[in-house]
Amino acid sequence: MQKHRDKRLLLIEDSRMFATALKHGLEVTHGLNVTHCASLKAAREELAEAAEGFSLVVLDLNLPDAPNCEALDLVLHERIPAIVFTAAFNDGTRETILSRGVVDCIVKNEPDSINRLIAAVDRALANGRTTVLLVDSNLASLHDLAGILREQRISVVEASRGDAALHVIDAGDAIDVVVTDTNLADMAGAVLLKEIHDRQGDEAMPVIGLSDEGDARLAARFIEAGGADFVRKPFLEAEFCGRVRYAAAMQKRMQALRRVAASDYLTGIYNRRHFFLTGPRLVDQCLRRGDGTSIAILDIDHFKRLNDTYGHEIGDIVLKHVARRMKALVGEEHLLARLGGEEFSILFNGLSVREAFAFCERIRLGLAKSKIVADDEELTITVSVGLATIEAPESFDNYLHAADQFLYMAKHAGRNRVMSELALLDALAS
Repeated sequence: MQKHRDKRLLLIEDSRMFATALKHGLEVTHGLNVTHCASLKAAREELAEAAEGFSLVVLDLNLPDAPNCEALDLVLHERIPAIVFTAAFNDGTRETILSRGVVDCIVKNEPDSINRLIAAVDRALANGRTTVLLVDSNLASLHDLAGILREQRISVVEASRGDAALHVIDAGDAIDVVVTDTNLADMAGAVLLKEIHDRQGDEAMPVIGLSDEGDARLAARFIEAGGADFVRKPFLEAEFCGRVRYAAAMQKRMQALRRVAASDYLTGIYNRRHFFLTGPRLVDQCLRRGDGTSIAILDIDHFKRLNDTYGHEIGDIVLKHVARRMKALVGEEHLLARLGGEEFSILFNGLSVREAFAFCERIRLGLAKSKIVADDEELTITVSVGLATIEAPESFDNYLHAADQFLYMAKHAGRNRVMSELALLDALAS
Protein backbone atom coordinates (compact mmCIF):
# COMPACT_ATOMS: atom_id res chain seq x y z
CA MET A 1 0.00 0.00 0.00
CA GLN A 2 1.11 3.56 -0.82
CA LYS A 3 4.45 2.33 -2.15
CA HIS A 4 4.51 4.77 -5.08
CA ARG A 5 3.62 7.93 -3.15
CA ASP A 6 6.78 9.69 -4.39
CA LYS A 7 5.77 9.32 -8.07
CA ARG A 8 3.54 11.38 -10.37
CA LEU A 9 1.14 9.93 -12.95
CA LEU A 10 -0.61 11.74 -15.79
CA LEU A 11 -4.08 10.38 -16.61
CA ILE A 12 -5.41 11.40 -20.06
CA GLU A 13 -9.04 10.24 -20.18
CA ASP A 14 -12.20 11.99 -21.40
CA SER A 15 -14.68 9.64 -19.71
CA ARG A 16 -15.64 11.20 -16.37
CA MET A 17 -16.67 7.83 -14.95
CA PHE A 18 -13.40 6.07 -15.82
CA ALA A 19 -11.31 9.10 -14.85
CA THR A 20 -12.91 9.33 -11.40
CA ALA A 21 -12.59 5.60 -10.73
CA LEU A 22 -8.99 5.42 -11.91
CA LYS A 23 -7.81 8.54 -10.11
CA HIS A 24 -9.35 7.36 -6.85
CA GLY A 25 -8.07 3.79 -7.24
CA LEU A 26 -4.51 4.82 -8.10
CA GLU A 27 -4.28 7.38 -5.31
CA VAL A 28 -5.75 5.11 -2.64
CA THR A 29 -3.98 1.92 -3.69
CA HIS A 30 -0.53 3.22 -4.61
CA GLY A 31 -0.42 6.71 -3.06
CA LEU A 32 0.27 8.19 -6.50
CA ASN A 33 0.00 11.90 -7.24
CA VAL A 34 -2.43 11.72 -10.20
CA THR A 35 -2.99 14.65 -12.56
CA HIS A 36 -6.05 14.27 -14.79
CA CYS A 37 -6.46 15.81 -18.25
CA ALA A 38 -9.63 15.26 -20.30
CA SER A 39 -8.25 16.41 -23.66
CA LEU A 40 -5.11 16.53 -25.77
CA LYS A 41 -4.98 20.31 -25.35
CA ALA A 42 -5.01 20.04 -21.55
CA ALA A 43 -2.39 17.28 -21.61
CA ARG A 44 -0.10 19.33 -23.86
CA GLU A 45 -0.40 22.32 -21.54
CA GLU A 46 0.23 20.18 -18.44
CA LEU A 47 3.35 18.61 -19.92
CA ALA A 48 4.67 22.02 -20.96
CA GLU A 49 4.06 23.64 -17.57
CA ALA A 50 4.78 20.79 -15.14
CA ALA A 51 7.70 21.65 -12.86
CA GLU A 52 8.32 17.96 -12.14
CA GLY A 53 8.27 15.17 -14.67
CA PHE A 54 5.79 12.30 -14.74
CA SER A 55 6.87 8.72 -14.01
CA LEU A 56 4.08 7.23 -16.13
CA VAL A 57 1.13 8.20 -18.33
CA VAL A 58 -2.17 6.32 -18.59
CA LEU A 59 -4.13 7.42 -21.65
CA ASP A 60 -7.05 6.70 -23.92
CA LEU A 61 -6.24 6.33 -27.60
CA ASN A 62 -9.20 8.41 -28.78
CA LEU A 63 -10.10 11.79 -27.33
CA PRO A 64 -12.59 14.44 -28.57
CA ASP A 65 -9.73 16.58 -29.91
CA ALA A 66 -7.41 13.65 -30.69
CA PRO A 67 -9.28 10.84 -32.49
CA ASN A 68 -6.22 9.33 -34.20
CA CYS A 69 -3.82 8.51 -31.35
CA GLU A 70 -2.37 12.04 -31.20
CA ALA A 71 -2.17 11.84 -27.39
CA LEU A 72 0.01 8.74 -27.65
CA ASP A 73 2.21 10.52 -30.20
CA LEU A 74 2.65 13.38 -27.74
CA VAL A 75 3.54 11.14 -24.81
CA LEU A 76 6.00 9.03 -26.79
CA HIS A 77 7.61 12.21 -28.13
CA GLU A 78 8.12 13.29 -24.51
CA ARG A 79 9.72 9.86 -23.84
CA ILE A 80 7.43 9.05 -20.91
CA PRO A 81 6.44 5.40 -20.32
CA ALA A 82 2.79 4.91 -21.23
CA ILE A 83 -0.05 2.45 -20.59
CA VAL A 84 -2.93 2.55 -23.07
CA PHE A 85 -6.45 2.19 -21.62
CA THR A 86 -9.00 2.17 -24.42
CA ALA A 87 -12.17 0.65 -25.77
CA ALA A 88 -11.10 0.90 -29.41
CA PHE A 89 -9.14 -2.30 -29.53
CA ASN A 90 -8.58 -5.49 -31.48
CA ASP A 91 -5.64 -7.83 -32.07
CA GLY A 92 -4.34 -5.69 -34.90
CA THR A 93 -4.56 -2.53 -32.83
CA ARG A 94 -2.81 -4.21 -29.91
CA GLU A 95 0.12 -5.36 -32.03
CA THR A 96 0.45 -1.90 -33.57
CA ILE A 97 0.36 -0.14 -30.20
CA LEU A 98 2.79 -2.57 -28.54
CA SER A 99 5.21 -2.14 -31.43
CA ARG A 100 5.38 1.58 -30.60
CA GLY A 101 6.87 0.86 -27.20
CA VAL A 102 4.02 1.29 -24.74
CA VAL A 103 4.35 -0.53 -21.44
CA ASP A 104 0.97 -2.29 -21.63
CA CYS A 105 -2.49 -2.17 -23.20
CA ILE A 106 -5.69 -2.65 -21.16
CA VAL A 107 -9.14 -2.91 -22.73
CA LYS A 108 -11.75 -0.77 -20.93
CA ASN A 109 -14.80 -2.92 -21.45
CA GLU A 110 -13.36 -6.21 -20.24
CA PRO A 111 -14.28 -7.51 -16.78
CA ASP A 112 -12.18 -6.10 -13.93
CA SER A 113 -10.40 -3.72 -16.30
CA ILE A 114 -9.86 -1.01 -13.67
CA ASN A 115 -8.18 -3.42 -11.24
CA ARG A 116 -6.08 -4.78 -14.09
CA LEU A 117 -4.94 -1.29 -14.96
CA ILE A 118 -4.08 -0.49 -11.34
CA ALA A 119 -1.99 -3.68 -11.22
CA ALA A 120 -0.30 -2.79 -14.54
CA VAL A 121 0.64 0.64 -13.16
CA ASP A 122 2.19 -1.04 -10.10
CA ARG A 123 4.25 -3.36 -12.31
CA ALA A 124 5.40 -0.52 -14.55
CA LEU A 125 6.51 1.67 -11.65
CA ALA A 126 8.06 -1.14 -9.61
CA ASN A 127 9.96 -2.81 -12.43
CA GLY A 128 11.46 0.29 -14.00
CA ARG A 129 13.40 0.02 -17.23
CA THR A 130 14.30 -3.41 -18.58
CA THR A 131 17.86 -3.99 -19.81
CA VAL A 132 18.67 -6.91 -22.10
CA LEU A 133 22.11 -8.27 -22.94
CA LEU A 134 21.73 -9.37 -26.57
CA VAL A 135 24.32 -11.83 -27.91
CA ASP A 136 24.47 -12.77 -31.60
CA SER A 137 27.50 -13.28 -33.85
CA ASN A 138 25.42 -12.48 -36.94
CA LEU A 139 25.77 -8.69 -36.98
CA ALA A 140 22.73 -8.15 -39.22
CA SER A 141 20.58 -10.27 -36.89
CA LEU A 142 22.08 -8.51 -33.85
CA HIS A 143 21.14 -5.12 -35.33
CA ASP A 144 17.60 -6.23 -36.20
CA LEU A 145 16.94 -7.79 -32.79
CA ALA A 146 18.30 -4.74 -30.98
CA GLY A 147 16.01 -2.53 -33.05
CA ILE A 148 12.96 -4.63 -32.18
CA LEU A 149 13.70 -4.42 -28.46
CA ARG A 150 14.51 -0.71 -28.49
CA GLU A 151 11.21 0.00 -30.23
CA GLN A 152 9.63 -1.50 -27.12
CA ARG A 153 11.58 0.95 -24.92
CA ILE A 154 13.84 -1.87 -23.74
CA SER A 155 17.47 -0.93 -23.11
CA VAL A 156 19.90 -3.15 -25.03
CA VAL A 157 23.57 -4.00 -24.47
CA GLU A 158 24.97 -5.71 -27.58
CA ALA A 159 27.67 -8.39 -27.78
CA SER A 160 28.74 -10.34 -30.86
CA ARG A 161 30.68 -13.02 -28.95
CA GLY A 162 30.17 -15.05 -25.83
CA ASP A 163 33.39 -13.83 -24.19
CA ALA A 164 32.28 -10.21 -24.71
CA ALA A 165 28.95 -11.02 -23.07
CA LEU A 166 30.72 -12.56 -20.07
CA HIS A 167 32.90 -9.46 -19.81
CA VAL A 168 29.75 -7.32 -19.56
CA ILE A 169 28.37 -9.61 -16.85
CA ASP A 170 31.67 -9.62 -14.92
CA ALA A 171 31.72 -5.83 -15.06
CA GLY A 172 28.59 -5.85 -12.93
CA ASP A 173 26.33 -4.00 -15.36
CA ALA A 174 22.63 -4.09 -14.43
CA ILE A 175 21.25 -6.75 -16.78
CA ASP A 176 17.75 -8.17 -16.38
CA VAL A 177 17.74 -10.79 -19.16
CA VAL A 178 20.26 -12.36 -21.53
CA VAL A 179 19.02 -13.20 -25.03
CA THR A 180 21.55 -15.30 -26.94
CA ASP A 181 21.72 -17.07 -30.25
CA THR A 182 22.61 -20.71 -29.72
CA ASN A 183 25.33 -20.66 -32.40
CA LEU A 184 27.89 -18.01 -31.44
CA ALA A 185 31.26 -17.57 -33.13
CA ASP A 186 33.31 -18.52 -30.08
CA MET A 187 31.01 -20.77 -28.06
CA ALA A 188 27.63 -22.48 -28.14
CA GLY A 189 24.72 -20.74 -26.45
CA ALA A 190 24.54 -23.62 -23.98
CA VAL A 191 28.18 -22.98 -22.97
CA LEU A 192 27.41 -19.29 -22.38
CA LEU A 193 24.41 -20.37 -20.30
CA LYS A 194 26.63 -22.64 -18.16
CA GLU A 195 29.25 -19.89 -17.70
CA ILE A 196 26.57 -17.48 -16.47
CA HIS A 197 25.23 -20.04 -14.00
CA ASP A 198 28.76 -20.85 -12.79
CA ARG A 199 29.40 -17.17 -12.14
CA GLN A 200 26.06 -16.26 -10.56
CA GLY A 201 24.78 -19.48 -9.03
CA ASP A 202 21.17 -19.45 -7.84
CA GLU A 203 20.92 -15.72 -8.54
CA ALA A 204 21.78 -16.11 -12.23
CA MET A 205 19.86 -13.83 -14.58
CA PRO A 206 17.40 -15.54 -16.95
CA VAL A 207 18.77 -16.58 -20.34
CA ILE A 208 16.54 -16.89 -23.43
CA GLY A 209 17.87 -18.94 -26.33
CA LEU A 210 17.33 -18.05 -30.01
CA SER A 211 17.82 -20.34 -32.98
CA ASP A 212 16.80 -20.70 -36.62
CA GLU A 213 17.58 -24.43 -36.58
CA GLY A 214 14.67 -26.79 -37.02
CA ASP A 215 15.71 -29.38 -34.44
CA ALA A 216 13.02 -29.32 -31.73
CA ARG A 217 15.36 -31.15 -29.33
CA LEU A 218 17.62 -28.07 -29.21
CA ALA A 219 14.97 -26.14 -27.28
CA ALA A 220 14.47 -29.01 -24.85
CA ARG A 221 18.22 -29.31 -24.18
CA PHE A 222 18.54 -25.56 -23.64
CA ILE A 223 15.67 -25.47 -21.13
CA GLU A 224 16.99 -28.58 -19.34
CA ALA A 225 20.39 -26.84 -19.01
CA GLY A 226 18.75 -23.99 -17.10
CA GLY A 227 17.53 -21.66 -19.84
CA ALA A 228 14.51 -19.53 -18.97
CA ASP A 229 12.91 -19.73 -22.43
CA PHE A 230 13.60 -20.58 -26.07
CA VAL A 231 12.38 -18.80 -29.20
CA ARG A 232 12.72 -20.20 -32.68
CA LYS A 233 13.26 -17.86 -35.63
CA PRO A 234 11.35 -16.49 -37.45
CA PHE A 235 9.03 -15.21 -34.73
CA LEU A 236 6.27 -12.70 -34.16
CA GLU A 237 7.82 -9.55 -32.77
CA ALA A 238 5.04 -9.10 -30.21
CA GLU A 239 5.54 -12.65 -28.93
CA PHE A 240 9.33 -12.24 -28.74
CA CYS A 241 9.09 -8.95 -26.83
CA GLY A 242 6.39 -10.40 -24.59
CA ARG A 243 8.62 -13.33 -23.63
CA VAL A 244 11.51 -10.97 -22.89
CA ARG A 245 9.30 -8.72 -20.75
CA TYR A 246 7.88 -11.71 -18.88
CA ALA A 247 11.36 -13.07 -18.10
CA ALA A 248 12.47 -9.60 -16.96
CA ALA A 249 9.40 -9.18 -14.75
CA MET A 250 10.01 -12.56 -13.10
CA GLN A 251 13.66 -11.63 -12.54
CA LYS A 252 12.72 -8.31 -10.92
CA ARG A 253 10.22 -10.04 -8.62
CA MET A 254 12.83 -12.62 -7.61
CA GLN A 255 15.33 -9.83 -6.97
CA ALA A 256 12.78 -8.05 -4.77
CA LEU A 257 12.24 -11.24 -2.74
CA ARG A 258 16.00 -11.78 -2.47
CA ARG A 259 16.43 -8.21 -1.22
CA VAL A 260 13.98 -8.90 1.58
CA ALA A 261 15.74 -12.16 2.49
CA ALA A 262 19.16 -10.49 2.27
CA SER A 263 18.37 -7.51 4.52
CA ASP A 264 19.39 -7.18 8.14
CA TYR A 265 16.20 -6.88 10.19
CA LEU A 266 17.43 -3.93 12.29
CA THR A 267 19.56 -1.76 10.02
CA GLY A 268 18.14 -2.53 6.58
CA ILE A 269 21.56 -3.12 5.00
CA TYR A 270 22.66 -6.55 3.80
CA ASN A 271 22.90 -9.35 6.35
CA ARG A 272 25.62 -11.90 7.07
CA ARG A 273 24.00 -14.60 4.93
CA HIS A 274 23.93 -12.38 1.84
CA PHE A 275 27.51 -11.27 2.45
CA PHE A 276 28.73 -14.87 2.49
CA LEU A 277 26.67 -15.80 -0.58
CA THR A 278 27.58 -12.78 -2.71
CA GLY A 279 31.08 -12.04 -1.47
CA PRO A 280 32.87 -15.01 -3.08
CA ARG A 281 31.35 -14.19 -6.49
CA LEU A 282 32.41 -10.56 -6.21
CA VAL A 283 35.96 -11.60 -5.28
CA ASP A 284 36.04 -14.02 -8.21
CA GLN A 285 34.95 -11.28 -10.61
CA CYS A 286 37.57 -8.84 -9.32
CA LEU A 287 40.37 -11.40 -9.55
CA ARG A 288 39.28 -12.44 -13.04
CA ARG A 289 39.33 -8.80 -14.20
CA GLY A 290 42.64 -8.16 -12.47
CA ASP A 291 41.08 -5.42 -10.33
CA GLY A 292 42.09 -4.69 -6.78
CA THR A 293 39.88 -5.88 -3.97
CA SER A 294 40.07 -6.05 -0.20
CA ILE A 295 37.85 -6.75 2.77
CA ALA A 296 37.28 -4.69 5.91
CA ILE A 297 35.70 -5.51 9.25
CA LEU A 298 34.48 -2.55 11.30
CA ASP A 299 33.63 -2.77 15.00
CA ILE A 300 32.01 -0.08 17.19
CA ASP A 301 34.35 0.68 20.07
CA HIS A 302 33.11 -0.02 23.62
CA PHE A 303 29.66 -1.01 22.34
CA LYS A 304 28.98 -3.36 25.26
CA ARG A 305 29.67 -0.52 27.68
CA LEU A 306 27.27 1.70 25.72
CA ASN A 307 24.54 -0.98 25.91
CA ASP A 308 25.09 -1.48 29.63
CA THR A 309 24.99 2.27 30.30
CA TYR A 310 22.12 3.38 28.09
CA GLY A 311 20.22 0.18 27.35
CA HIS A 312 19.65 -1.90 24.23
CA GLU A 313 17.15 0.52 22.68
CA ILE A 314 19.87 3.18 22.52
CA GLY A 315 22.27 0.53 21.25
CA ASP A 316 19.87 -0.17 18.40
CA ILE A 317 19.71 3.55 17.57
CA VAL A 318 23.52 3.62 17.40
CA LEU A 319 23.61 0.56 15.11
CA LYS A 320 21.05 2.12 12.76
CA HIS A 321 23.00 5.38 12.72
CA VAL A 322 26.28 3.63 11.86
CA ALA A 323 24.61 1.56 9.12
CA ARG A 324 22.92 4.64 7.63
CA ARG A 325 26.14 6.68 7.54
CA MET A 326 28.13 3.80 6.09
CA LYS A 327 25.48 3.11 3.47
CA ALA A 328 25.59 6.75 2.37
CA LEU A 329 29.38 6.51 1.89
CA VAL A 330 29.59 3.01 0.43
CA GLY A 331 26.59 3.21 -1.91
CA GLU A 332 25.96 0.33 -4.30
CA GLU A 333 29.47 0.05 -5.74
CA HIS A 334 30.86 -2.01 -2.84
CA LEU A 335 29.28 -4.72 -0.70
CA LEU A 336 28.31 -3.60 2.81
CA ALA A 337 26.76 -5.89 5.42
CA ARG A 338 26.16 -6.25 9.13
CA LEU A 339 27.88 -9.43 10.24
CA GLY A 340 26.18 -9.45 13.63
CA GLY A 341 26.19 -7.47 16.87
CA GLU A 342 28.27 -4.32 16.39
CA GLU A 343 30.37 -5.76 13.53
CA PHE A 344 30.05 -4.60 9.92
CA SER A 345 32.00 -5.61 6.85
CA ILE A 346 32.80 -4.06 3.47
CA LEU A 347 34.04 -5.93 0.41
CA PHE A 348 35.64 -3.38 -1.91
CA ASN A 349 35.05 -3.72 -5.62
CA GLY A 350 37.92 -2.52 -7.83
CA LEU A 351 39.89 -0.45 -5.30
CA SER A 352 43.61 -0.74 -4.65
CA VAL A 353 44.62 -1.34 -1.04
CA ARG A 354 45.63 2.31 -0.63
CA GLU A 355 42.28 3.47 -2.01
CA ALA A 356 40.45 1.05 0.29
CA PHE A 357 42.52 2.23 3.27
CA ALA A 358 41.66 5.87 2.49
CA PHE A 359 37.99 4.87 2.15
CA CYS A 360 38.03 3.23 5.58
CA GLU A 361 39.70 6.31 7.06
CA ARG A 362 36.90 8.53 5.68
CA ILE A 363 34.32 6.23 7.26
CA ARG A 364 36.15 6.21 10.60
CA LEU A 365 36.57 10.00 10.71
CA GLY A 366 33.00 10.61 9.53
CA LEU A 367 31.52 8.39 12.22
CA ALA A 368 33.72 9.95 14.93
CA LYS A 369 32.48 13.44 13.98
CA SER A 370 28.80 12.49 13.72
CA LYS A 371 26.38 13.10 16.58
CA ILE A 372 23.73 10.60 17.63
CA VAL A 373 20.72 12.02 19.45
CA ALA A 374 19.08 9.54 21.82
CA ASP A 375 16.67 10.47 24.63
CA ASP A 376 17.58 14.17 24.19
CA GLU A 377 21.24 13.34 24.74
CA GLU A 378 24.05 13.60 22.19
CA LEU A 379 26.30 10.57 21.89
CA THR A 380 29.52 10.13 19.96
CA ILE A 381 31.17 6.89 18.94
CA THR A 382 34.40 5.68 17.41
CA VAL A 383 35.11 2.58 15.35
CA SER A 384 38.06 0.30 14.74
CA VAL A 385 38.69 -1.22 11.33
CA GLY A 386 40.73 -4.17 10.10
CA LEU A 387 41.50 -4.23 6.38
CA ALA A 388 42.94 -7.22 4.48
CA THR A 389 44.09 -7.29 0.86
CA ILE A 390 42.75 -10.04 -1.42
CA GLU A 391 45.37 -11.07 -3.99
CA ALA A 392 44.72 -14.72 -4.84
CA PRO A 393 41.88 -17.26 -4.73
CA GLU A 394 41.33 -18.59 -1.21
CA SER A 395 38.33 -19.53 0.89
CA PHE A 396 36.15 -16.56 1.78
CA ASP A 397 36.59 -17.40 5.47
CA ASN A 398 40.34 -16.87 5.08
CA TYR A 399 39.81 -13.33 3.82
CA LEU A 400 37.53 -12.52 6.74
CA HIS A 401 39.94 -14.12 9.21
CA ALA A 402 42.78 -11.93 7.92
CA ALA A 403 40.65 -8.78 8.29
CA ASP A 404 39.63 -9.91 11.77
CA GLN A 405 43.30 -10.25 12.76
CA PHE A 406 43.95 -6.67 11.67
CA LEU A 407 40.84 -5.57 13.60
CA TYR A 408 42.27 -7.22 16.72
CA MET A 409 45.50 -5.30 16.19
CA ALA A 410 43.57 -2.03 15.81
CA LYS A 411 41.77 -2.70 19.11
CA HIS A 412 45.01 -3.66 20.84
CA ALA A 413 46.72 -0.48 19.56
CA GLY A 414 44.14 1.76 21.22
CA ARG A 415 41.00 1.59 19.05
CA ASN A 416 39.62 4.32 16.74
CA ARG A 417 41.98 3.47 13.90
CA VAL A 418 42.31 1.50 10.67
CA MET A 419 44.85 -1.30 10.71
CA SER A 420 46.09 -3.18 7.64
CA GLU A 421 49.26 -4.56 6.10
CA LEU A 422 49.69 -1.16 4.49
CA ALA A 423 49.51 0.59 7.87
CA LEU A 424 52.11 -1.81 9.27
CA LEU A 425 54.47 -1.23 6.37
CA ASP A 426 54.08 2.54 6.64
CA ALA A 427 54.73 2.35 10.39
CA LEU A 428 57.88 0.30 9.84
CA ALA A 429 59.08 2.68 7.14
CA SER A 430 58.73 5.64 9.49
